[in-house]
Amino acid sequence: MTKKKNGMPFEVYPTPGKGKDGKNILYARPVGGRRMRITLDQIDDYCAKNSLLNCGQLKLVMTAFKQWASEMMAEGYRIDTPIGSFAPKLKMKGEFTDPDEVGHDDVELDGVDYDPGKIWTEAIGHWMHDGFRKVERTEASGLLADKEYLEEALAESLKDGYTTARRFAYQAKLTLYSARKQLNEWTEGECPKLMKSRMGQQDIYTET
Repeated sequence: MTKKKNGMPFEVYPTPGKGKDGKNILYARPVGGRRMRITLDQIDDYCAKNSLLNCGQLKLVMTAFKQWASEMMAEGYRIDTPIGSFAPKLKMKGEFTDPDEVGHDDVELDGVDYDPGKIWTEAIGHWMHDGFRKVERTEASGLLADKEYLEEALAESLKDGYTTARRFAYQAKLTLYSARKQLNEWTEGECPKLMKSRMGQQDIYTET
């Protein structure tokens, strides 16, 4: 296979499902890790250099939008914007079959639903003149042996106060299986680094 130098970089990972040959079916995902992240400071700096915005203005707009949008979502509204729509997600705290039995305290916030629509597919596609290029991923065994790297990836994924196996897997560039195994190891021993609890249908991990 000829190596490409241009195009969106992607890696292939195995899924639990098996193909006709008995091997794990693969899926593709963009190359992850902090080296592929763009921060708000970088976006703000770019806009200040390439538009009529002054440095810091974009950050002020984002802060104001977050405050107002969160207030509106708390009232039950869906927020439609040029970059997609945002709406609150709810879930029941238990299993109910009778609507009359559901009270005020039986519902909780389950995050925010983001619907990008077609805008990002069309916008990204406009710039993808060179298609995709495959990047050989680092073997999980090598990443798992690098304890300092894992600690940094964990700290990054805990920025919201908790992490999940999927979030840590993305941050550490591990398979979901390897990420879950590593997180569970951190919950064991006399002085565990993490505490595991259940939220909905997934496990969440918080610092002890």
